Amino acid sequence: MTDPVRVPARFHHVGFVVSSIEQAVNGFAQALGLRWQAEVFADPLQRVRVTFLGEPDTPQIELVEPGGTDSPVWAFLAKGGGLHHVCYETDDLDAELRHQRSTRGIIVRSPVPAVAFGGRRIAWVYTRQRLLVEYLERRLAP
Repeated sequence: MTDPVRVPARFHHVGFVVSSIEQAVNGFAQALGLRWQAEVFADPLQRVRVTFLGEPDTPQIELVEPGGTDSPVWAFLAKGGGLHHVCYETDDLDAELRHQRSTRGIIVRSPVPAVAFGGRRIAWVYTRQRLLVEYLERRLAP
């Protein structure tokens, strides 16, 4: 059941953890028939490098490369990497996180600005269904 006050989040991307963006990107682009923007973002807060395949206004594929052994995705890569998370874009990140807590979701990373999204905040939630979801703020916070 949906809360009539809550605006639903919009699907934004699927994230895959890879050992090297440069080594993986052409294979993803060819296999999925997607265009690579050829822009790689280094995010010191997340300790990752990321890039996107696909068109800007459609759901995309994100490739995530650990920025070092202290990266939050390093252990995931050590287990083989691959499909890591789904991302939804939301008008109200704080309201979305309250909703996720009310459904017993676990906030694994509180909101932080993300380089790849021009400083818009992201947060990470682990759902009761064992799904890692990234929530992306649609606009910069005031």
